[in-house]
Amino acid sequence: MKAVEEQLYSDIPPTKLRNKDEKFKPAKTNKFWLTVASLFFFNMLQNRFYAFRYKNVENYFSRDDKYPTIIFAPHCNWWDGIVLYNISHRICHKEIRLMVEELNRFPLLRRGGAYSVNKKSPQSAMKALKYSVELLSDLRNILFIFPQGIIRPPHFRPIEFQTGLAYIAQNAVKKYGKVNLIPISIDYCFLRDNRPEVLVEFGSNIELADSNLDRKELTSVLENAMTEVCDNQMMNISKGNIADYKILFKQHLKWYRRIEQRLKSIDLPDVASV
Repeated sequence: MKAVEEQLYSDIPPTKLRNKDEKFKPAKTNKFWLTVASLFFFNMLQNRFYAFRYKNVENYFSRDDKYPTIIFAPHCNWWDGIVLYNISHRICHKEIRLMVEELNRFPLLRRGGAYSVNKKSPQSAMKALKYSVELLSDLRNILFIFPQGIIRPPHFRPIEFQTGLAYIAQNAVKKYGKVNLIPISIDYCFLRDNRPEVLVEFGSNIELADSNLDRKELTSVLENAMTEVCDNQMMNISKGNIADYKILFKQHLKWYRRIEQRLKSIDLPDVASV
């Protein structure tokens, strides 16, 4: 019997495909559940990946922290949300706020900082966008956004955004005076170990203080910023340039890898001299 090939990527958001009304659900965090989520999501990464590396985090820490921060990233697979959670809590030391489509399937994610978005209609999606702007009033939060709006294949080009990020940014400037916008790139790849690694690169901070920019023009600027950091990371990985990455975690070598390293260190006799 011939296997049926699964459709991995679609240009239509899942809430539109399902065509089902879903009530908007805000984030609902508390200290206990944040502690549980932090331990659980970190353990998930450690069990699956050999290492978690990140670079240029100074682009985040050098921002004007008197104003809200939005970090935006590409979205290519299931792990992206888990990675963003660990970036927020373990690198940036902030609570995450993340828009999640079909949150009704994973209601516990609300306890970790997720809130719902229903793209069935513009009116439904607007509730999530307006809520996003309100979230930025609490500087203990970082708003993380996947501005492409749907999952794309790894290294998909061209990078194209929906206008939601620009809408949030412009309205945040009107409400708070300025907003920090930081693109990041996330890659999952095998280097020298038998398990993949997570590599994260922070792009340059964009300080937006003008709310009157054309929304399409602002969207284009943000698209170019994320394309630049993603392309730069991909080029450096392809050349093996990873020495400047900091390490969030790195696993101990498995027993068979330790034996391999040991064998490599043994000097074999020169066959010609025997």
